[in-house]
Amino acid sequence: MEGEHPLLKENPPVAAVRPLSGARIDLEAGDYRASIASIGATLRVLQHRTRNLVVPFEVDEQRPAYRGVTLAPWPNRVVDGRYTFAGVEEQLALTEPARSHALHGLVSWLDFGMVDRTPESVSLVAAIEAQTGYPHRLELRVDYRLDEEGLHQTVTARNPGAEPAPFGTGPHPYLVAGPGHVDDWTLSLPAEEVLTVTPERLIPIGLSQVAVEDGGVFDFREARTIGDTFIDHAFTNLHRNGGTAVVAVTAPDGTGVAMSFGPECEWVQIHTADTPVPETSRIGLAVEPMTCPPDAFNSGHDLIVIAPEESASASWTISAIG
Repeated sequence: MEGEHPLLKENPPVAAVRPLSGARIDLEAGDYRASIASIGATLRVLQHRTRNLVVPFEVDEQRPAYRGVTLAPWPNRVVDGRYTFAGVEEQLALTEPARSHALHGLVSWLDFGMVDRTPESVSLVAAIEAQTGYPHRLELRVDYRLDEEGLHQTVTARNPGAEPAPFGTGPHPYLVAGPGHVDDWTLSLPAEEVLTVTPERLIPIGLSQVAVEDGGVFDFREARTIGDTFIDHAFTNLHRNGGTAVVAVTAPDGTGVAMSFGPECEWVQIHTADTPVPETSRIGLAVEPMTCPPDAFNSGHDLIVIAPEESASASWTISAIG
């Protein structure tokens, strides 16, 4: 694993310097290795037989954007940061200033505490406190577990308050199929519909069939090479096998990685991770299973409302191909 801690020597320092990404939690099971960062309950590293399955970052590095972070109490965007819930208008902080939206929830920079730990698993907890724009308290638990099938993540939110709370969740890994870039890889995405958005601000417009939208450019029901296609869209109406949907990306050498998730996630966001910096542009494919679509706090579509003393959970798995 990268950045392994050295063995403790005699006369150790009084206090170790805390890594910028928070506490480091390494997991191991069979051919898999993972490293979790406590800030944002973030997946920092995932490897299979030393091959990266996600775009990693260093332990003493501020996490680049939302790479590997847990998204809650909403994934994706709340347009203009404004919404109405239970008859009350709310205004969230605009955390995507270029587009003037509230992006990816409220836990990205929370430092999660560890409540359970084994060599192959860890459970992390944090509280979303009532605040401007989200006047609710949620207790959030994130469980990571490695086994021979890959890395399993479960997010559970409990509402300890006296009023219902809106909720959505998802992960934000950038999958790595193997050598090369996104352009070189083949994508299998079993979705019938894509959520169309405005070109500049990515504001949802409506659902369209992947077979017809923009000439079928978003149709990956039959696996094919991504090429130079730009994708930053949510997909739904997913074909499932026994309730499980699988998105897979493979490299020309036959290696790859798959993301599987159950019916609690009716949506998946795909992003080709285009950036103006060549070193980081299209080096991984963001695959984000979501319990609700972008701007669900306004549309109400698939929005989870957690009643007092009730909980909601969602799970997904990342596994190696080849």
